Amino acid sequence: MDNEGTHGTRGTRGGQPPGGRTGGSVPHPAGPPPALPPGPPPVAPPAFPPTIPPPAAPPSVPQRPVTSPGGHRPPDARSDTAEWLNAPRPAAGPGVWRYAYVPRPAERPPRPSLVGPLATLALWLLLWLLLSERVVPYAFWPIEIITGPEWWPFHILRSDAPPLVRNSNALYLQVLVLGLGCWAARIGGWAHVFRYFAGPRLGRARLVVSASGAALAIWLVWTRWVPLADVILPAVPTSWLQGGGNQYLALFVSIVLYALIGTAIVWPFARIGQWSAELGPLLGRGEPGPRQPRTAPAQAGPDLAHWPEMRAAGSTDAAEALTAAVRGDRLNDIDCVRLRHAWGAARIRPDLRASFTETVLRKGADAYLHPSGRRDLPRRTAVHDPLTGQVRIGDCTDDPRNPYARRGSGMALEPASLGTSLLVVGPPGTGKTERLVRPVVESLALRALTGQAAVLAVGGAGDRLGPDGAYDVVVKIGDPASMHDFDLYGGTTDPDEAAAALAEGLAGDLPALDTRRAATALGQLLGPYRAVHGIFPGVPELRELLEGSAAALGSLREALESAGHRAMLRELDARQRQASGAGDPAAVLADRIAVLDRPAFAGFFATGSDARPFSLRSLEQHPLRVRIDLPERAHAEASRVLARIVLAQFNAITAARADRSLFVCLVLDDATHTVTAESVRGIRRLRSVNAGAVLALRTLDDVPEELHTALLGAVGCTMVFPGVTTWDGKRFAEAWGKEWVEVREVAQHGVFADQPLTRALHALRKMATGKAVTTDAVTVRQVERERWSASGLAYELPAGHAVLSLTTVDGEHASPLLVRLGG
Repeated sequence: MDNEGTHGTRGTRGGQPPGGRTGGSVPHPAGPPPALPPGPPPVAPPAFPPTIPPPAAPPSVPQRPVTSPGGHRPPDARSDTAEWLNAPRPAAGPGVWRYAYVPRPAERPPRPSLVGPLATLALWLLLWLLLSERVVPYAFWPIEIITGPEWWPFHILRSDAPPLVRNSNALYLQVLVLGLGCWAARIGGWAHVFRYFAGPRLGRARLVVSASGAALAIWLVWTRWVPLADVILPAVPTSWLQGGGNQYLALFVSIVLYALIGTAIVWPFARIGQWSAELGPLLGRGEPGPRQPRTAPAQAGPDLAHWPEMRAAGSTDAAEALTAAVRGDRLNDIDCVRLRHAWGAARIRPDLRASFTETVLRKGADAYLHPSGRRDLPRRTAVHDPLTGQVRIGDCTDDPRNPYARRGSGMALEPASLGTSLLVVGPPGTGKTERLVRPVVESLALRALTGQAAVLAVGGAGDRLGPDGAYDVVVKIGDPASMHDFDLYGGTTDPDEAAAALAEGLAGDLPALDTRRAATALGQLLGPYRAVHGIFPGVPELRELLEGSAAALGSLREALESAGHRAMLRELDARQRQASGAGDPAAVLADRIAVLDRPAFAGFFATGSDARPFSLRSLEQHPLRVRIDLPERAHAEASRVLARIVLAQFNAITAARADRSLFVCLVLDDATHTVTAESVRGIRRLRSVNAGAVLALRTLDDVPEELHTALLGAVGCTMVFPGVTTWDGKRFAEAWGKEWVEVREVAQHGVFADQPLTRALHALRKMATGKAVTTDAVTVRQVERERWSASGLAYELPAGHAVLSLTTVDGEHASPLLVRLGG
């Protein structure tokens, strides 16, 4: 028990676990674990074709700091892993690369025209001049009536008028000019111009301008340029205070009047400049207003490198040990996520906290290792963030068809999106495997090393999906050097369950054959054979039984009679009666199973004591990394049959598992002729059992036409690569729906003049320009259009790009985005 059950493996030939299921043990890893660097591994840039330039380098795990010649870290240097842990990862929409993500500032409106503001400014200055010269009739009648007509002979102020009348006249002119200025600012859109040039610093600019305006107004009133006080103070009866000898009370009343005048001047500026909103946070009296961050903060939230959750729960010793390991770069990113996951399981059970602390103190970075003993992949070809489970696949382009907020942001895939399944369509050579499938497989493999996922990658022979050292189990069908075989029956002991999956793989793509009848025919043979021999038949034996070999059926009957299996005898009798009827599926099944009964596969699908089968049922119990290599070049039909069997077994196993805490994902690098009606129904159920599938197709024509709509409706995420046909583009355009857009239409209409002079001018203009006189009629309306048209998907996608639509298991949606691949 020294390894806490987390290190060490068992073979696949062990006994059956309780419940009658086989294949529940952990297979041996594909090779010895590689040497692990002390810090987070560097990310190798993805390969790009010579004609496609690589995109700008995205933010990744920080590099190791410079050390001294003796190999010691400087005292002020910060751990790479600590910086990675504390990098900001704000909540964002589906598919947004969250590592060091900074939301894009709000879209700036187009630059306004200055013609209107300048014209209204000139008009205001002209009116000001005319009012100063008193050439605007009737403008001064109100002040003449208020001050008295005797001071205005012939509408001219008398030279011996009292100061109050003169000051009232000057104040009236200033108020009139100020009102005209507000009117000019309103119709000229001065505020819009000010907001545009202020930009993101609108609040600060508004505060500065309003405060300057208030200070200028106070100065003008104080220096008597604006005689406001000279008009208000004489109107207040303070003479009775001075006459009574109470000088101090008169002074107090004057000060109060000046304060009220100053308040009346400053209050409009404070209201317009929103001083309370801008100065409140500085004085600690309010919440700061929303601002767009210019740069990402150095740290968001608590310091994760100090393991605050453990300290809060009382596991201080374990937190101190892990903090020291992080600072010393003895933990990489996978170790941190693995230990955080282990702590999450121990936190909810108080009886496991002491064991967790003891294991961490004793093993350090080797605590709770993956069963393979590995702490990282041999090589990463994409940028990963194991803390969020994301893998960066590219960037959203600055294209008008992308939402403004998403342009330039990183695009990532994560289990929340893969849990709804992903359908990828693109012709060969567009980079589906190198730029999407392999990064997704790497991300799931890294998540498996943290104990949170299991991945099954199925593709052609070779290392296109990663080297053998990146997997725990590598099944190379048809390769004699393969350490594992493939279990055609999925590790089950139930004949009906095995027959259903096998029938789906053998005859699921045949529309004329009902897979239920095929499953019944197989079950009538598998049940009696297992009752006699204790195992299911191998491929040669099953082929003989399906072909109705008299010797095979006779020996099986004799064995059943001698063992007294009457129920199985009835099954065998029913099979023999149906074999002579019309429409018997056994002949078709025999032809299909014959593609697996080839010399290249001799002994590969064996079920005896010497067999080395790998069962997909191991995926429901362990965080395994499995790769199955199909012989696509030499045995294309056999590869398709095996791919359908794998998909059918995967759907059946994930739907029936009891513990669904482990995310399980199937990645089919080539799903040609693999999707069937039953598998589509199984894919639709994956999101509810914490599982998902990634299906890559060259074209939708590789799926039966009657299943196109059902398949696009079953998957939550779809991706289209350049080079698809308009027929495929039409299907995706229909699946992505439509949106409301604003359309501006300009129509030119001929101008017909009624007057002779106007007709002559029009004729002269036509002779000079060669065009008839027309006028433009502009119509702006809202119309509903497809997000992406079929022709746009077929002809407008540049090389190295793809259109990706995402849906999460929580129901969040991301509209189709144009992505430049290569994260």
